Amino acid sequence: MAGGTHPAADAARDAADGARGTVAQRLIGDHLVEGTLEPGGEIGLRIDQTLTQDATGTLVMQELEALGLDRVHTDVSVQYVDHNILQADERNAEDHAFLRSAARRFGIWYSKPGNGVSHPVHMQHFGRPGATLAGSDSHTCAAGSLGMFALGTGGLEVALAMTGRPLRITMPRIWGIRLTGTLPDWVSAKDVVLEMLRRHGVKGGVNRVLEYHGPGLASLTAMDRHVIANMGAELGATTSVFPADEAVRDFLRAEGREEDFTALLPEPDARYDLREEIDLSTLEPLIARPTSPGNVVPVREAAGEEISQAVIGSSANPGLRDFATVASMVRGRQTGAGISLDVNPTSREILQDLTRSGAVLDLIAAGARIHQAGCLGCIGMGQAPAVGRNSLRTFPRNFPGRSGTEEDAVWLCSPETAAASALRGVITDPREWAADTGARYPVNGTMRRTARNPDMLEPPLPPEQAARISLVRGPSISALPTLDPLPDTVRGPVLLKMGDDVSTDEISPAGAKALPFRSHIPRLAEFTFTRIDPEYPRRAAEYREGGGHVVVAGENYGQGSSREHAAITPRYLGLRAVIAKSYARIHWQNLANFGILALEFEDPADYDRVRQGDELRLDGLRAALAPGAEPSLVAVNTTRDEEYRVRHHLPAHRRLTVLAGGIIPALAAEESGTEEGGE
Repeated sequence: MAGGTHPAADAARDAADGARGTVAQRLIGDHLVEGTLEPGGEIGLRIDQTLTQDATGTLVMQELEALGLDRVHTDVSVQYVDHNILQADERNAEDHAFLRSAARRFGIWYSKPGNGVSHPVHMQHFGRPGATLAGSDSHTCAAGSLGMFALGTGGLEVALAMTGRPLRITMPRIWGIRLTGTLPDWVSAKDVVLEMLRRHGVKGGVNRVLEYHGPGLASLTAMDRHVIANMGAELGATTSVFPADEAVRDFLRAEGREEDFTALLPEPDARYDLREEIDLSTLEPLIARPTSPGNVVPVREAAGEEISQAVIGSSANPGLRDFATVASMVRGRQTGAGISLDVNPTSREILQDLTRSGAVLDLIAAGARIHQAGCLGCIGMGQAPAVGRNSLRTFPRNFPGRSGTEEDAVWLCSPETAAASALRGVITDPREWAADTGARYPVNGTMRRTARNPDMLEPPLPPEQAARISLVRGPSISALPTLDPLPDTVRGPVLLKMGDDVSTDEISPAGAKALPFRSHIPRLAEFTFTRIDPEYPRRAAEYREGGGHVVVAGENYGQGSSREHAAITPRYLGLRAVIAKSYARIHWQNLANFGILALEFEDPADYDRVRQGDELRLDGLRAALAPGAEPSLVAVNTTRDEEYRVRHHLPAHRRLTVLAGGIIPALAAEESGTEEGGE
């Protein structure tokens, strides 16, 4: 069941004395500027590097402008263009020009369109053991594969980190996952993280760092670890961490950056808050059914289902071995009748290596369609499948409609499973395919990268040149909306009542229809919640001037992408408060950053008493959010004459942010010497 808990979850045992001597603790401790290592409290971390991509970066650059930044304060900041490289009209090109001008103005590296997906490219060119990385993309956690403390977060949080301010998070518990054994043939790193999702579902890692350790690591390359760390986001984890060991040294040496290696290992007597063990030798090929990464079953249980598409690529399987393995499997063969095998190289350098090795010719001869390096279908920018037809993808997410097709059927699997299925035309266990064909497991999984193309990365301008750069702002880029302070009373209808695991893709959709408007908030707002209720934007507009409205949700509200559009567009349409059973970490932060009050039911049963259309009233909010005030308050259902106890989890500084209407007005009020947005 999506988001459910596998019985093996009970194997995650509490450690008696708390975490000690772990890699995660060392990383956090080395960058701690606020708070303590006690789980549950808020901490502030010094950020060494930042990563932004084009789907979220335009807002980040506008936020830097609003914050009055002259030049970034980080060691390294990189702006990637990987999500929106499908240029169906002028909008994406205008955004790219704006992003390049902003990178030049603020002292940021700029990765040209088509250079590749941000996460593996950053790992190859900038990843450094022992460093912190904040990215406006939820899969930034992939850099934990190199022994980094890498966090996906909202764009405004990244903008603040770029100005030198600390990144604030809840101190997580450290979950030690001990790996033993070695992976069998036809089982790969994707199956390791799918096993974690099979056991624990999409909420299993909330407020936890997943730290992998143990003898099983010896057989996993740095890029294998990238696959596992990347999809820690699907478990809801704060991040994932691997030690910086000889595998990391080998990776950096191959990239010509061995001097950046620093060993970072857990202490011999390291203790973890929770513990788990996975014997790699017992794993089998796994697959996530539609429509959640948590719907994981063995491939053999889904075998025989007809497919129409298989897509290779994305940050969840970005390594050269992933593409080379598929090329070896299809060499001298042809994909099944009616099957589209799409290959999205994750970097231009990997595409060069595949071409030099002959793998591209093998793929083309087998019927594969080779696309440019980038995210593409992973974010719904092209490659949309037919309605009702199964699409197998080596991607990290399969939320409803994320592919660009509203009634899609996307499955998540390893490259081995995708290739075997593309050849057969039905979901196929690669072990069965190998037994029938006599194929041996490809040995080119250890192929070394040799291509170098550093000129696709434009370095920051010197400060004196950067100061003369003006931002290039096309007509598709609107100004940031003005955010007013939170009123003392919020009274409005419940415009939506939603269930569990609502994703940011359902709140603010991606895809080729919506994403070109990502820099124009009024236009993008027209897509808000339309996958749940096509009439929501119209209905919200009716209440926008009359006090706004409220939405109600179940568990894990806002899972998935870090896109802050999922907070700012509902806010633009008049959303003042959300009442849910629980929240995903990044979206909870984004709500506060844009002045939306995130509340939880003290009694989850009260969720069942609220109906869509009921009018709710929240009184005395300014006193309730004052520093030191109790976090509990009352929501009055004036339609049903009922009251519900609700509470927030806002620390003092986030209370002031929500009262002011968001971070930017809060900082403006602080600088002007006023309080709470001027009221």
